[in-house]
Amino acid sequence: MAEDVLPKPAGPVAEPLAPACLADYAERARAVLPPEVWDYIDGGSGAEITLAANRRALDRVAVLPRVLRGVPTPRTETRLLGAPSALPVAVAPIAYQRLVHPDGELALAAAAAAAGVPYLASTLGSVPIEQVAKAGGSVWFQLYWLRDRGLVTDLLDRAHAAGCTALTVTVDVPILGRRLRDVRNAFAVPPHVVAANLPAGRDDLAHTAMPGVSAIAAHTDAVFAPALTWDDLDWLRGRTALPLVVKGILDPRDAVLAVGAGADAVVVSNHGGRQLDGAPATAAVLPEVVAAVADRCEVLMDSGIRGGMDVLRALALGANGVLVGRPMLWALAVGGQAGAEAALTLLADEFRDALALAGCADPAAARELSTRTVD
Repeated sequence: MAEDVLPKPAGPVAEPLAPACLADYAERARAVLPPEVWDYIDGGSGAEITLAANRRALDRVAVLPRVLRGVPTPRTETRLLGAPSALPVAVAPIAYQRLVHPDGELALAAAAAAAGVPYLASTLGSVPIEQVAKAGGSVWFQLYWLRDRGLVTDLLDRAHAAGCTALTVTVDVPILGRRLRDVRNAFAVPPHVVAANLPAGRDDLAHTAMPGVSAIAAHTDAVFAPALTWDDLDWLRGRTALPLVVKGILDPRDAVLAVGAGADAVVVSNHGGRQLDGAPATAAVLPEVVAAVADRCEVLMDSGIRGGMDVLRALALGANGVLVGRPMLWALAVGGQAGAEAALTLLADEFRDALALAGCADPAAARELSTRTVD
């Protein structure tokens, strides 16, 4: 055989480049997750109009940078609910995190602790709150209001006993939004992933696949209380001395009512576009909510945050901080705790760069920036 046709020795296989932005984690997560799980975490409700609007609204926010401010290296630290946080960021509450990685909530809570930011533990977490609290640093418990008031009381007692540092009640889920990807996939939670904070068997419907039905929606409709009122929030305020966060506010009038009910913070949120399809993008209504509460409580924002520039945008619109959801699931799916830690480090680097380029010494200065809405 002639030398020029001999097979050439294989060279070293190049390692994939590390993600350069949080969107890079999305591509990698989609490649490793089952399609129906990807649809569950990526999708929104209805025609996904609100899901898309969240991103468009953030992209339309132009921030006017300040110059000649003498800022060498910006500081990213702030305070959320009176406690120190390394970033004006918390990890959003997300159900069933063992869907994307075996370590689930334990890995993501530990990553948040390593990054020095709060972690919100979901009522529908796939690891019990007691274990999550031990793995994390500052853990806020997120409460879904259940039909069984005894279970609500039990969850509150467990959150207090576990050492949670705040309580977040989600108020925008009287029923689950009609998430068409899950309906078309007849999506059900696999048997090895359970709602670990509920008594055994209380999540059976979530595991029961039926054609043309989202099993998660069937479970939610069976166990969630559909008629939560401000009286219930008054009851909750009387049950806890922890800082109280009301998540799922879009109308400024509701923000004012939340303050009146004793909320320490509100989260301007449309549930990541997963509830009322046709609700406004959170960035579009955030300034109105900030103006309505007039510094009587903190204002956080979620839905669509995808990088450090988005954190800067939210602060410039008046928020005290943001919750980050889907990107953390992407990173968890790709690399477990190490992946989530790397994603939070990347987010911190992006935010620090954004502060520097905007002439801001710290997050407080970012809240003094001016913005314009551009096409």
